[in-house]
Amino acid sequence: MGFERTRVVVAAMGLAASAAGAAASMDAPRLLVACALTGCLAAAIGWTALSRLAYRPTPLPPDPPPAPRPDLDAALEHAPLALWRLMAGTPPLALNAAARRLIAPGRAAEPAALLALLDTGPGRRVVTLPTEHGQERAVLAVSALTVQGQAWRLAALAPIESELETETLAAWRQLVQVLTHEIMNSLTPIASLATSAPALLDAGEHEELQAALATLARRAAHLQAFVERYRSVSQPPAPTLADTPLLPLLQAVQRLLAPAWEVAGGAVRIVVEPESLALRTDAAQLEQVLINLAQNALQACAGYSKPELLIEARLSRGARLRLTVADNGPGVAPGLESRIFTPFFTTREGGSGVGLAVVRQLVHGLGGSVRHAKRPGGGACFVLTF
Repeated sequence: MGFERTRVVVAAMGLAASAAGAAASMDAPRLLVACALTGCLAAAIGWTALSRLAYRPTPLPPDPPPAPRPDLDAALEHAPLALWRLMAGTPPLALNAAARRLIAPGRAAEPAALLALLDTGPGRRVVTLPTEHGQERAVLAVSALTVQGQAWRLAALAPIESELETETLAAWRQLVQVLTHEIMNSLTPIASLATSAPALLDAGEHEELQAALATLARRAAHLQAFVERYRSVSQPPAPTLADTPLLPLLQAVQRLLAPAWEVAGGAVRIVVEPESLALRTDAAQLEQVLINLAQNALQACAGYSKPELLIEARLSRGARLRLTVADNGPGVAPGLESRIFTPFFTTREGGSGVGLAVVRQLVHGLGGSVRHAKRPGGGACFVLTF
C-alpha cells in the first residue's frame, strides 16, 4: 500500500510540473508537446496507483480443517469378516481378530488345513471348515488388489452355517406344509371311502360301491402322479455338458414356442449379443428350463391383448453369461417372490407347482443360478447366471 501512495504523490507532482511547464512554454510548440506527454504519463501512473488503492479483494474463507481420517487399522481389526493376506512361499497372514479367532485353539480342528483351504485360487465359493464343533460352511472370496503400490491377494472368509440352517429349516417347513396339504387332499377321501365300502357291500348297494371304488382309484392315481412329480424334483437327471452355441439353441426354442404365443396374439423375441456367445452346458436341459419358464409366462399372460416373451443372452460383469427370460404380464405378486421356487407351491388353479422347482434344480445342476428380478416395465423376469 505504501508504494502505491508514493506513486500517487509522484504522479501528482509530475502533473503539476507538466502544467507549469506548459504554461511557461506557450510560445514554444515543441516544449508544449513534451509537457503534455509528460502530463499524460504522470496521469496514467497516478490512475493505476489510485485503482490499486481503491481495490479491496474479498478475503477468501479459511480452508476447512481436514476431516479426521478414520483409523484404518482399527477398522480392519474389528471387521466382521476374517481377512488374510496371501503371499507366495509363506503361510497366509491373519489381518484381523476374526481371522486369528478362526485358527485359535478351540475353533479350528486343523488350522493348517484351514489355511491351505484359503489359497485355492481366485473367485468366490462355499467351503467347509473343519472346526472342533463339527463341519461348518463358509463363503470364501479371494481377490487381487494393490495397496500402496504393492500387489496383494486378499482372502475373506465369512461363516454362514447358522444362516444356512435357518434358511433350510424355513424351506423345509414350507415344503412340509405343501406336501401335507397335497397328500391329505387325497388320503382323506380314500380313508373315508375305504371305511364305508364294507357297509355298502353288506347292504348290497353295488352301484354305490362301484362309484366308491372308482373314486378310490381316481384319488390313488392322483396320489401316484403327485409322487412322480416329487421324484422329478428331488432326483434331477445328471447333465451331459458340451460347448453349445447359444444363438441356434435360442432360435430352436423360439420356433418351438412361437405357435402358442401367436395363438394368444403375442410373440417371442430373442436377443444374443454377441451372436458368437457359447456356453458349456447340457443343451436339452437348458432348453427344458427355457420352455418351463416360457410356459409359466404364457399362462400368466392369459387375457393380455399383446403378450410378449423376451429371451436375452448377454455377458455380464466378470465375463459371466446372463440369460434373461421376461414377459409383460402381471408379474409375481408382492410377498411371493421367496416362495415361488418352493416345490408344489402354486397360485394357479390346477397348477402342479413343480415348474419353477424343476427349473432351479436343472440350472443348479448345470452350474448356474436362477433368480427372480423386478422388471422396470412390469411383468415377470427370471435371470439365469452361469
